[in-house]
Amino acid sequence: MMIAKGQFNISLTPQDDESPAGRMLIDKTYTGDLIGSGIGQMISKRTVAGTAVYYAIEEFSGQLKGRTGAFTLVHSGVMDKTSQSLTVTVLAGSGEGEFSDLSGTLDIIQENGVHSYIFNYSL
Repeated sequence: MMIAKGQFNISLTPQDDESPAGRMLIDKTYTGDLIGSGIGQMISKRTVAGTAVYYAIEEFSGQLKGRTGAFTLVHSGVMDKTSQSLTVTVLAGSGEGEFSDLSGTLDIIQENGVHSYIFNYSL
């Protein structure tokens, strides 16, 4: 496994759907070892009791340590009052260009309003 690190800026645009779950458009700009953009959609739901869930599909396009291509990230997150979990994985077979054999997981870290990532991957 190899490791890539960096930061990203994210913009979420709520969509006006008539559904109990909310949908947002994702627009990210990555810096660091990943340089490029991520666009996609997220569906989320928060209950009155405070539990929440979100799923997202994000299409990354750009560079990873000098290699160029695109791939799909699949997000799955759940939280309640006492715990939270988030899994972000590369969709198997989604790699294009120099990422045709890419696999891996991406950890998202939020500290003091800054989003950063640690990407564990293999090519």
